[in-house]
Amino acid sequence: MTGGGSGGHFYPIIAVAQSIFEISKNKKLLEPEVFFMSDNPFNERMLYDNGIIFKQAPAGKRRLYGSFQNILDIPKTIIGCLKALLMIYKMYPDVVFSKGGYASFPAVFAARILGIPVVLHESDTVPGKVNAWTGKFAEKIAITFPETLDYFKGKDVALTGTPIRKEIISPVKTNPHLHFELSENIPTILILGGSLGAQIINENILDALPDLVNKFQIIHQTGKANFEYVVNTANVVLEKNDNKSRYKPIDYLDDLTIRYAAGAADIIVSRAGASAICEIAVWGIPSIIIPIAESNGNHQKKNAFSYNRIGACTVIDEINLSSHILISEINRIIDTPQRYESMKKSAIAFSKTDAASKIARVLVDLAVSHE
Repeated sequence: MTGGGSGGHFYPIIAVAQSIFEISKNKKLLEPEVFFMSDNPFNERMLYDNGIIFKQAPAGKRRLYGSFQNILDIPKTIIGCLKALLMIYKMYPDVVFSKGGYASFPAVFAARILGIPVVLHESDTVPGKVNAWTGKFAEKIAITFPETLDYFKGKDVALTGTPIRKEIISPVKTNPHLHFELSENIPTILILGGSLGAQIINENILDALPDLVNKFQIIHQTGKANFEYVVNTANVVLEKNDNKSRYKPIDYLDDLTIRYAAGAADIIVSRAGASAICEIAVWGIPSIIIPIAESNGNHQKKNAFSYNRIGACTVIDEINLSSHILISEINRIIDTPQRYESMKKSAIAFSKTDAASKIARVLVDLAVSHE
């Protein structure tokens, strides 16, 4: 398994690995050895808990903007490729599964040289540079959005959705509000800015807080780096507000807390990462998606509008984002029951809960047949 050092790459890899072990057990196969090769382990505890062995191979980024770091990262990538070639030659895996990202290049390069089958998963509508290259020789390609098919014409492609870990796939529906000391009779907004938070979303939520808490409850995942600033600002903004207890800032949502938050949420405000969108869809919750203004291939904006086209969300571009527009959109969705139910049904229709098992079955079959 290989992928870039972000949650959008790492967590789907964990989901697929979990399914590999499950399928192997059900088929009474020998327990597989599963390795994760990247420039950093991202979450060592999660790798250990899932029986995955980490192998480090340095990798350099190729930035979209002019930077001296692009030159400095060239030798890092060369060293990473040589190291990956040696490590993969020694372990000689039966199959390599790549989620893409700069950190996947050394492992995929080594697999290509050594003739090891590669299976690729592309979460976003627009493939990143490494995935676009890997797609030219990958045995199988899995995608999340139908539009991505245009980038892999003539290849063996399946629309699987994005793998989601079993730990978070089902929201807690039994009294989830009690976990946050909230009322079950007041509509609840869940704010997700990714594991690092999103400053522009945080700032607009803080501006909107005095109005929002009059009608809604808010569970706000701020990101660890932003938590202290958000809490201090919220305390000032809501100092004399009788409803200030309706606002619940949290720096990071662990697996159990995110399940409670999803169970309590009536609407979600989120970034447009593919994993975030797919998790929201599986939970069947209407959403407001705010894509990053500039991302590789504009993929966040394209993810958002692809999801919007099926009617599961509304999209607010960063350039148009303001506290007033955000409040207006939240009210428009919550106050229109017919629209709300339609968005909910569209989200469920988009969701795919079996992406991890579908990909894992292909990997196990290739591993078993690989000579």
